[in-house]
Amino acid sequence: MGSGGRGQGWSRRRFVGALTGAAAVAAVPAPAAPRRTPATAAGPQGPAASPDPEADPESADGTGGTPEKPSGPRPLCIGTYTSVENGGTGIGLAEYDPVTGAITGRGTLTGVPDPSYLAVHPDGRTLYAVDERQEGGVTAVRLADRRVLGTRSTGGAGPCHLSVHPTGRWLLSANYTSGSVAVHPIDRSGALGERAGLVTHTSPPPGPGQDGPHAHQFVTGPDGGHVLAVDLGTDTVYTYRLDNRTGRLTEVARAHTRPGAGPRHLTFHPGGRHAYLANEVDDTVTVCGYDPATGRLAIGDPQSTGSRPGGGRNYPAQILVTADGSFAHLANRGDNSIARYAVESGGARLRLLDTVPAGGDFPRQIAYSPDGGLLFAADQKSGSVSVFRVDRASGELTPAGEPFASPVAVCALPL
Repeated sequence: MGSGGRGQGWSRRRFVGALTGAAAVAAVPAPAAPRRTPATAAGPQGPAASPDPEADPESADGTGGTPEKPSGPRPLCIGTYTSVENGGTGIGLAEYDPVTGAITGRGTLTGVPDPSYLAVHPDGRTLYAVDERQEGGVTAVRLADRRVLGTRSTGGAGPCHLSVHPTGRWLLSANYTSGSVAVHPIDRSGALGERAGLVTHTSPPPGPGQDGPHAHQFVTGPDGGHVLAVDLGTDTVYTYRLDNRTGRLTEVARAHTRPGAGPRHLTFHPGGRHAYLANEVDDTVTVCGYDPATGRLAIGDPQSTGSRPGGGRNYPAQILVTADGSFAHLANRGDNSIARYAVESGGARLRLLDTVPAGGDFPRQIAYSPDGGLLFAADQKSGSVSVFRVDRASGELTPAGEPFASPVAVCALPL
């Protein structure tokens, strides 16, 4: 794909973001039971851990952590675009009340360009941000004193997602515009080393309406040894084995959605044998089977996102699963709603329960608080962060006060 095609992909992503101010059921059979490998205790520089997905309720992409008792105000970091009109000036810093959900602004961390997606190290000391620009980068920030520890090139254009490997040794990032994924080592201080791995998706050919590959997410599977890249442009989820000594990637499997689905975001059930995939372009969600032994993903049939018929275009964004694996929530941009699903049959089935208004315009990203009691939605067009209380027994969402104003809010990370 030439530079012109890449430029068009970049424009489409910005266009879709518009950077201005019943029951449905699907199921897939579970794959064979995973091989059980004892977890290995390891610090940031230790050997690769092989967590037992049935023993550890925390999802691999950090969407549902082990509940902890709230105590006092907690930090909230907000991602934005700094290169657009009326955008932010850096990473928004705030605090939230873990009981009421009320957000209080605490300033801005400048010096990080277009920090559109954020992630935190497992030890809680270092924040990572993508620099979503043509010359893509990833930046590390020490939270204790808000010091920028440095930026490294992702080797691609328009990085839009990043995550930290559960061992804390590797940062994974996805370059949307160039359709590639990168791996960076993390040292004991939390700083990033030179890029250790880079793979560009060259096949299959782009899906209908796409100009090339567009990597949208890069996350670790529940087994810890496999990492999965979701590519909207090729309608494919690629599975790689990560060499924990070198950071090199070896492709081991591919899973294809139906043509034109435009897969965007994948999240795993805490049981480790199922995952859920939000498809941006055809406005669907699918249940997937996952085999931790091989890293193979089996994509099921598409089902409803709960968006209103005749309500205009809807672009599902991010899907989460509660820490106990009982419910899932999906952000719908366009419909401006958050869908609630019951998770059934050990993770093999999603049942749409209802939707609630998102509380803002174009909910680009959602995240649970560490204790699971709150859900935050970053509303890009309205420049706000909405907060909901999560009922643990039903998964029902209830608005928690008024949305918090934040310029072009595209990511909200509660710590």
